[in-house]
Amino acid sequence: MHGPLTIAALTIHRIAIPMKLKFRHAAADRAESEPLILEIELANGVTGFGETHPRRYVTGESADDVVAAIRDFFLPRLVEVRPANFGEAIAAAAELPTHDDAGRIVTAARAAVELALLDAYARAFDRSLESLAGWISETDLGAPGSRSTVRFGGVVSACDPAAAARSIRKMRLYRLCHFKLKVGDGNDQPRIDAVVRALGRGLPRGKTTLRLDANGAWGLEEAARRLTALEPLPIVCVEEPLARGHMDDWAALSTRTNVPMMADESLVIEADAEALIAHGAASWFNIRISKNGGLIPAMKLALLAARHHVDVQLGCMVGETSILSAAARWFLQQVPNVQFAEGNFGRFLLAEDVVSRPLRFGFGGRWKPLTGPGLGVRPETDRLRNLAAQTPMYLPL
Repeated sequence: MHGPLTIAALTIHRIAIPMKLKFRHAAADRAESEPLILEIELANGVTGFGETHPRRYVTGESADDVVAAIRDFFLPRLVEVRPANFGEAIAAAAELPTHDDAGRIVTAARAAVELALLDAYARAFDRSLESLAGWISETDLGAPGSRSTVRFGGVVSACDPAAAARSIRKMRLYRLCHFKLKVGDGNDQPRIDAVVRALGRGLPRGKTTLRLDANGAWGLEEAARRLTALEPLPIVCVEEPLARGHMDDWAALSTRTNVPMMADESLVIEADAEALIAHGAASWFNIRISKNGGLIPAMKLALLAARHHVDVQLGCMVGETSILSAAARWFLQQVPNVQFAEGNFGRFLLAEDVVSRPLRFGFGGRWKPLTGPGLGVRPETDRLRNLAAQTPMYLPL
């Protein structure tokens, strides 16, 4: 046992990292990664790091909103955090709210705070994040999770059909098997046709898989028309065919198509998951650690999905650094039956990273598990300084 260990200070790092490829989908274009990285320093000098990627079209939060939420809403709560062991630190992280005092969703901000808190205290108490599994569920979570079954896959942006086909062929050379294609514009069908041709006979045989992601671009009638047209194709599912906040339309669409639907932007908090399940609206959940508020809420969503026979994909935000890539691996190491995984692109996508040896999946989408203490990766001060988009905000407690 240790004595109570308080937090001394927070530092908010706003980062800008060029991406090697411009990424486009129905909701946004992105040529630069803009992660917000939170550093927590404990009273004994130990530090931990968390990362988030706020998106207004996902959780309603901007980068400025996240900074304000950390400074004005979460910081006063962290003053009271003083665990004597890692179990108490997990409990403190689990109690972090998903809404601020005005009722606004703050899951992107929560994710940064939770990850930094867990990383700092796991290092201080010399523990790994594998302890999360037993704290959340003694029977349903834990090693090896999806370690032996899930492989990272490729994501193709809403580019022209020829470029989409080239991307598929390049990723197939690296023996990736699982792919997601962004749709939601007037060029959808030619792009889908080009990708299906590039995947060839392996697609109907199940050696490769294809998912589509509309990012909420369609209304009910257009979605019904599009999904009906897709039924002859071997598509695993269509992600976010309708926008968030249209639950009745989601329920109606599920009765008008045989194409499985995956909820993403419509799945932010636990109440969203419960509504989707109650309406029979989605047979897939796309869980993203930054979107859903951190590792603990993400793992709880996965448990809820399993209890209701909803399949799970671990998604990512475009441009994640190795901090969130590490969190993704801890999720996969402890959550069983994850069907697809996105992210861990490392230097495949980013020109730089905040660590010297970026996490990146290997040949065929394979990956190695992490060990503690903490997240298992350490951002470097020089890299944070060189990649800074603004002067870091230092907040003593």
